[in-house]
Amino acid sequence: MNKLNTLLLFCALVLASATAPAQTTGKLPPIIDRELLFGDPEISGAQLSPDGKFMSFIKPYKGTRNIWVKTINEPFAAAKPMTADTSRPIRGYFWSRDGKYLLFSQDKGGDENFNVYAVNPAETLKAGQDVPMTRDLTNIKGVRVQIYNVPKTDPNALYIGLNDRDKAWHDLYKLNIATGQKTLILKNTDRLGGYDFDWTDKLRLATRSADDGGTEIMRVEPTGKLTKIYSANLSEGAGVVGFTKDNKRVYLETNVGNARDLTEVVLMDPETGKEELFERDPKQRVDFGSLALSDVTHEPIYTSYEDDRQRYNWKDKSFEADYTLIKKEIPNAEVYFRSPTADERYWLIAATSDTDPGATYLYDRTTKKLTFQYRSRPTLPVADLAPMQVVRYKSSDGLEIPAYLTLPKGVEPKNLPLIMFPHGGPWGRDSWGYNAFAQFLANRGYAVLAPNFRASTGYGKKFLNGGNKQWGLLMQDDITYGVKDMVAKGIADPKRVGIMGGSYGGYATLAGVAFTPDLYASAVAIVAPSNLMTLLNSIPAYWEAGRKQMYDRMGDPNTPEGKATLEKASPLNSADKIKTPLMVVQGANDPRVNKAESDQIVVALRDRGFPVEYIVADDEGHGFAKPVNNMAMLAAAEKFMASNLGGRYQESMPDNIAKRLKQITVDPKTVSLAKKVAVSTTAATPTMDLKPGKYAYKVKLAVQGRDIEMDKMIEVAEVGNTWRVTENITSPMMSGSDESVVSKKTLMPVKRTAKQGGGTVEMTYTASKVTGSMNMGGQNMAIDKPLDGALFADGGGASLMLATLPLADGYTTSFRNFDLASQGIKTMTLSVLGKESVTVPAGTFETWKVDIKPTDGSAGGQTIYVVADGSGRVAKEEAVIPAMGGAKMLSELVK
Repeated sequence: MNKLNTLLLFCALVLASATAPAQTTGKLPPIIDRELLFGDPEISGAQLSPDGKFMSFIKPYKGTRNIWVKTINEPFAAAKPMTADTSRPIRGYFWSRDGKYLLFSQDKGGDENFNVYAVNPAETLKAGQDVPMTRDLTNIKGVRVQIYNVPKTDPNALYIGLNDRDKAWHDLYKLNIATGQKTLILKNTDRLGGYDFDWTDKLRLATRSADDGGTEIMRVEPTGKLTKIYSANLSEGAGVVGFTKDNKRVYLETNVGNARDLTEVVLMDPETGKEELFERDPKQRVDFGSLALSDVTHEPIYTSYEDDRQRYNWKDKSFEADYTLIKKEIPNAEVYFRSPTADERYWLIAATSDTDPGATYLYDRTTKKLTFQYRSRPTLPVADLAPMQVVRYKSSDGLEIPAYLTLPKGVEPKNLPLIMFPHGGPWGRDSWGYNAFAQFLANRGYAVLAPNFRASTGYGKKFLNGGNKQWGLLMQDDITYGVKDMVAKGIADPKRVGIMGGSYGGYATLAGVAFTPDLYASAVAIVAPSNLMTLLNSIPAYWEAGRKQMYDRMGDPNTPEGKATLEKASPLNSADKIKTPLMVVQGANDPRVNKAESDQIVVALRDRGFPVEYIVADDEGHGFAKPVNNMAMLAAAEKFMASNLGGRYQESMPDNIAKRLKQITVDPKTVSLAKKVAVSTTAATPTMDLKPGKYAYKVKLAVQGRDIEMDKMIEVAEVGNTWRVTENITSPMMSGSDESVVSKKTLMPVKRTAKQGGGTVEMTYTASKVTGSMNMGGQNMAIDKPLDGALFADGGGASLMLATLPLADGYTTSFRNFDLASQGIKTMTLSVLGKESVTVPAGTFETWKVDIKPTDGSAGGQTIYVVADGSGRVAKEEAVIPAMGGAKMLSELVK
């Protein structure tokens, strides 16, 4: 039900002490502790302040990765924490142009609804204050904020995109960092997916998603008028990578036209559309990679190409000389220039390799001095890590597939257990370099193959488009034939082959065991789509720009041909063929691959009596961000693989990891799919009136490791032909109200007004639409949405309205709410699970236990306990709120 709406308005390295003993199998090196490979880096993500006086970095604080700062000459031990987020690790951040603020974006529970936060490192701390105050600059729930430009001409500003008006498209705003004030620059009613600014921070170009799914580059006139100057069809790509020094032309990467296969860079005049070649891969092997432009001279520094390994083409000879000097001092490593000061005198240098997660150095371009700063994993035994090599093999149709092979160190590469590890995307690629998963598995004795199957990026559009509508077909052959190649070369034991991957790699894992059931002896599928029809029907609204391209590449679920393609390629439809031991891993709040994708395959296997292991983290999204969840999953996965393939595994784990693993391990017998209820556009029908009076509740909200206690009072009053239901919540920290006016006869909503913390929502309902406004965070947004049917239990006191339904054993119905977060209709399924006695402060009651879940199988839902005496009282409510990181709410009747 709509409890999420109400609550969103109301609520603003230690190693394991008992590891497995050092052991070897043959000549394998000792087992490397999981913590050393996957635990939080000791230090990572260092950046220099614009003036070069400070260095910031990420380091655990109170068990979670946070931002720290020290002066450039201080030891790292003298650094001070700047943030204290204990709910989710901070994975990236940056300095404002003037160095006054540290800025980062963060979501809740992996839902990918990011807000932008600011910290002032110079803030004077008050007594008892450990870190400076973190300010939420955007502070809008259910919105994915995007950062488009960090202007040099106005260092107190950011150009951001907000999809609060339209979930699919981002309007362009200028955000004042100091005040949080947002100024609308461009209302996006033209399907714009990105914005490009020149060196003076003037908006010059925008990227538009064409109606046919292609890409259009638009010139933005001073009046706001958009003029198309370049276009690419669905099978092509084009994008702006920067402006020339004089701002007259742009560097445009493109593979448009039949004459181009590999992406190259051209110089284009936005006024005339005239273009000339700037550069293509001199070796004619791979797509253009990147262009580095100096922020001081605005001239090119280098271009790069990702072939088997990274290649540079230097444009600035002085930088090339610096690179050569640094390579001499740090041999056998890939060197990357990172985080320059504003004058580009100082740079941080990252040095890494396939057997080294890397070290960071400070480089002075004036004195040519290179100074070591830190290693991210200083206790990792790099001498025991395994080299990565490039291999190539032919697929079923003769296409050559490039891949990376990591062989366990110290043993002869013959008759080894093999794990195929396909990458996610699928429109991405694997690269040469340090890979924690490859090292983890190689250390356990496995050969690890990571193929860049067709549809991978970087090898030209023919290779990319060769994967169109080939999910489960030729794309899967590219993986299957990698196994065949390893077996033919004598490297892999054909009876000990496993497959493991996440996202598309998870899909390929399920496809592998469903479509080639005799090939694999073990499989771990992480956040894996099992049904491509339901996957495409549940993609997030902010992916709208790529929806048609996904249809073109995968199959259009709205056409008979596309539907047939998708159904054939869906592992769920071949679940009866699976005979490989399978582990499924899922984040409950995943907005890309909904939990229902994993539930479906688990239930399909369970119902045919086939064993399947299932891990679900209630505080994660598309992949596990929290180390405790990741470590628990890895412990389970390596033991699972070892039991089926004979590799090694680390038997020990810290108590907190063991406890968490137990918590996130799901018994397949308990998994239930959302019932396919015939959803009516008519409202659920109450069989009794609301009862006038006041209902007091004690509320506890468990969120981000804290318990927040509140008082809730629901008052029902008769007003003419309507009921006025007012829900007030108060606590020492906040107060708010949510008032619903509903029809006396049907309990359908007529009006709703909600207030909290200066924010107000006002809505009026008719049979055909809901209108009104939402003013939150200084932004006023109009609400005007069609309903095409009735709503029920929408707003304050919703649980009391549900108590008027004809509750009985086996009773089920569906009803609809207007969801404030998505500005759309949310259908809920209500089921009575039977009677249960509950004790709350008001006494002990015999109740109907009523389960309420989203009909589409998405995360969230609640359970209410309705007193079974016809009084209309609700004794207890339990709810899970995905938008608050899986927060849990408990309400108990006081009187």
